[in-house]
Amino acid sequence: MSLKRRILLLLGLVALVSVLAGCTEINEPITKESEGFWNQYIVYPLSWLITYFAELFGNDYGLSIIVVTLLIRFAILPLMIKQTQNSKAMQALQPEMLKLREKYSSKDQQTQQKLQQETMALFQKHGVNPLAGCFPLLVQMPILIGFYHAIMRTQEIANHNFLWFDLGERDPLFILPILAGVLTFVQQKLMMAGTETMNPQMQTMLWLMPIMIVIFAITFPAALSLYWVVGNIFMIVQTLVIKGPDIRNASEKAGGAQK
Repeated sequence: MSLKRRILLLLGLVALVSVLAGCTEINEPITKESEGFWNQYIVYPLSWLITYFAELFGNDYGLSIIVVTLLIRFAILPLMIKQTQNSKAMQALQPEMLKLREKYSSKDQQTQQKLQQETMALFQKHGVNPLAGCFPLLVQMPILIGFYHAIMRTQEIANHNFLWFDLGERDPLFILPILAGVLTFVQQKLMMAGTETMNPQMQTMLWLMPIMIVIFAITFPAALSLYWVVGNIFMIVQTLVIKGPDIRNASEKAGGAQK
């Protein structure tokens, strides 16, 4: 099995396990008596945190969701920085990896094994771990999915409103779903800045993800849309801080090409 397939398989397993950990209970209210590791150690603590800040702010659950979203994003920020650094290191090695693929272009098993050995030697030489980017996902996904569950399964949230919408109902003006989609597009566009070439898969995801977010946000309660909007704003600021030089270089190259 090639290195790329191993990485994709690992990511697929992470996503599958994280989703299956609690998707069957999405319509069951979360309480202190809820059983199971997923409920007791991930969903309920996040639900309690939302309730705690809401009571602190005079039962303002909308403001509480914003605060807890920011707290979670700050908590996983070191992992996101590590993931971005690893991604940049992998991107820097792309020219050399391309040369290796051209050198070992034959599809026979022996040649492909040699390609894998040379590729791993290249990673070791530059101190790059191709699987290092997977570890942050192992930590992030259960937390983010757990927070989604906490929002959906904390019954008290549905009994309150925030700004112009009821947290337990869909946004009647569709402002949040549209904002969530636009911000998702902007965040992905910034993440891809500095990439020399954008393959068709990346181009598809650039448009597919925002469209999916809009569809989901229109369907789900506005509390979840609020979480997506705040999370995406944080991610945009985070990306601008971490990838600032890459984004500026990409903009300068684009400007120079137009001239």
